[in-house]
Amino acid sequence: MAEMTATPTPSLLSVDYRTVNYVTGPLVFVNNVHKVAYNEMVSIVLPDKSVRSGQVLEISGDIAVIQVFEGTAGIDADRTTVQFLEEVARVDVAPELLGRILNGVGKPIDGGAPIIPERRLDITGSPINPYSREQPADFIETGISAIDGLNTLVRGQKLPIFSGSGLPANELAAQIIRQARVKTGEEFAIVFAAMGITNREAAYFKQQFEDTGALERVVFFLNLADDPTVERLLTPKVALTVAEYLAFEKDLQVLVVLSDMTNYCEALREVSTAREEVPGRRGYPGYMYTDLSTIYERAGRIKGRKGSVTQLPILSMPDDDITHPIPDLTGYITEGQIVLSRQLHRRGVFPPIDTLPCLSRLMNLGIGEGKTREDHRAVANQLYAAYAQGRDLRRLVAIVGEEALSDTDRRYLRFADDFESRIVGQGDESRTIEQTLAISWELMAGLPMSELKRVREFIPKYHPTAGDAAKDKGDL
Repeated sequence: MAEMTATPTPSLLSVDYRTVNYVTGPLVFVNNVHKVAYNEMVSIVLPDKSVRSGQVLEISGDIAVIQVFEGTAGIDADRTTVQFLEEVARVDVAPELLGRILNGVGKPIDGGAPIIPERRLDITGSPINPYSREQPADFIETGISAIDGLNTLVRGQKLPIFSGSGLPANELAAQIIRQARVKTGEEFAIVFAAMGITNREAAYFKQQFEDTGALERVVFFLNLADDPTVERLLTPKVALTVAEYLAFEKDLQVLVVLSDMTNYCEALREVSTAREEVPGRRGYPGYMYTDLSTIYERAGRIKGRKGSVTQLPILSMPDDDITHPIPDLTGYITEGQIVLSRQLHRRGVFPPIDTLPCLSRLMNLGIGEGKTREDHRAVANQLYAAYAQGRDLRRLVAIVGEEALSDTDRRYLRFADDFESRIVGQGDESRTIEQTLAISWELMAGLPMSELKRVREFIPKYHPTAGDAAKDKGDL
């Protein structure tokens, strides 16, 4: 039986080259090559007969630059043989991938039975043709109020999570994978690509998925921190190829979680440095924007197909700097962001989502009557406005004291505290959108009725004290 692999078998017509000229970092330079193509796969045979795989990164005249997936340690320039395989990187796909744990290039590492491939697909992929794209329109329920209620995730969307060092992004990712669901009767799958994570983090994810039974609908790609850096560059491409197969050929609704994209970009910078390219901002290559777009733009829906690919990339902002090149460029390409707050994390709020800088640009397409609830947009607007005012009053209290505030201002101050503890800080609890909206109305009931301007038309139907409010027409 065949095994999943991103490395093709050698062609009988391939030519062996013993013209390795230079080795630096993860790169090998080969002279006097002929009829070699960009992205072509390579087999490298060392003097001890061990074989490593690689890919053509650049061609200049008769010189080929090859990135070696397993690293270049032990490669002897005089005695190493290079064979160009006349094929791009591909991955074998099959429905049986669900429930399996694979390495960064798609080889099973869970000790299970070999995968019998249905097809072999090019991992490079391509963005969906704009003419063939269908507008994202349906709601994906994550079970997390700060996302479902205020920054709704829509099928076909790419919505990144901006985290920081030490913040519980992995815990949030695991919770979303456990809880995410779509409409009843539709098949749902998750492709999780972990890049550059530690063994402890890998063990955490495995335990979470196994204990909750979520692994049955997850394809888990695992690239550890001590795995070859160059392999990290293939991991998201392999994962997205599998996601596209499940979505557009097997009609599944697929959520792709990529963690951590910062590790991917660091690998990109390492290869760029080894190539001695002119660095861009903070040493990252100038083409990083283009490279990230080839990953993010593979999310979406296609006309005439039932399935969809939705992306939830997670990245760590170095020094919590949202203007760093990685989150900055990601924000340009994607449709919003979920931002984690160090301040909320220090106060024990989980998940520590800072809702004010968060945004879901496609939220309006996935909510409303028939999708979530008719009052969803209005409730989200009112919550944002009230919480923002409560946050502003906190700064004022630090100067003049709470005694100087009016009764209405004190209510906004309490609202901000209750919002963080009840809406944001839900812990490991999974909530339906109806539960999130119900809690939201309970919180808004603590504000004067005259302040609820954005939800006025829904007060008679959803406000907990609507009957009492009707008697007090002056307050309305």
